[in-house]
Amino acid sequence: MPPKSKGKGGDGGKGGKGGGASGSDSSDKKAQGPKGGGNAVKVRHILCEKHSKITEAMEKLKSGMRFSEVASQYSEDKARQGGDLGWMTRGSMVGPFQEAAFALSVSTMDKPAYTDPPIKTKFGYHIIMVEGRK
Repeated sequence: MPPKSKGKGGDGGKGGKGGGASGSDSSDKKAQGPKGGGNAVKVRHILCEKHSKITEAMEKLKSGMRFSEVASQYSEDKARQGGDLGWMTRGSMVGPFQEAAFALSVSTMDKPAYTDPPIKTKFGYHIIMVEGRK
């Protein structure tokens, strides 16, 4: 789970402005949400037809390479621009992909939480990460 350094830490000392900040804090919580929550996720993925290629991509991620860079180099999907699929709603994704996407925690490209092992669908093998939830 990503650290929640942006909301609560600064609310205490703000006095009268705390109400507005805590209001946005609760929407942050909703955006980061519990695993599986929400009806839409902002998804990035790396798609490879061959298991050997997705394994190479996984090694790059584990070595600390940014998710978007690995996606640009390895993904065979039209969403090559860093693997960004944008906001996807429940019901718009294939079964195993959707299950994995809604089970992931929200993360960043520098420190991605991604599917390991990759998810197999009729399109090939996917490494999925989630940047947002609503």
